[in-house]
Amino acid sequence: MTTFRRSSLLLAVAGTALTLSLTACQSDSDTTSSSATGPAATVATSPAATGTSDVKEPAGSAGPADSAGAKGSKESAGSTDASTGATGASGRQVTASTPVCTAGDVRVTAARQDGPPYTHIVLTAKNTSGRSCRLTGFPHIQFLESHKQDVPAVAKSKPATPVVLAAGAPAYALVKLSDGGVDEANEPVSAFSVMLEGDSTVIAVTAPGSDGIAVDPAKALTGYWTPELRNGADDF
Repeated sequence: MTTFRRSSLLLAVAGTALTLSLTACQSDSDTTSSSATGPAATVATSPAATGTSDVKEPAGSAGPADSAGAKGSKESAGSTDASTGATGASGRQVTASTPVCTAGDVRVTAARQDGPPYTHIVLTAKNTSGRSCRLTGFPHIQFLESHKQDVPAVAKSKPATPVVLAAGAPAYALVKLSDGGVDEANEPVSAFSVMLEGDSTVIAVTAPGSDGIAVDPAKALTGYWTPELRNGADDF
């Protein structure tokens, strides 16, 4: 009877020990599982740790740097250099925006006309400015100190289009000196003055020939500036 009780007691003790062992194992397992899903796990998968963000940008949006880059690229692509186009920023054509020739832009010389009627000289205005300019109107000429009026211009010699001189290009104006008669009141002229349209600067021009030219102030006429040399007898 004593032996049976001792065996029962041992079995009871052993059972209790086994129960405590299983409980301890289960408790360790729960602790491990809780540690895996606890605050430490949350930190490991946070955006700071993984380099990703849960906040998504709207489709097509760009950050400040991207926006600035895109804006600069757009402005560069859309800008136009007015200096390289046929039309400037103001919308005017090149010929209309070309500056008017001044006395400082051209060199004016005089020469006898080759061939009859021998009563005309040719004025040449050569563009020496290094850029294009418009030569407008006709030369304002005064041959003699005693005659301060400008030589009248012949209207039918006016060109149909503006005379635009490229750098180094010339324009011409025919000038009638007299009718060529022996009984005319001609006066010798060795130099005379010329002014361009819109410029009050006086250009001193040396008359051609060693003896100068003979001018009848009452018969003198001038043509308009033209890009080609014309025959004075055809105009006046």
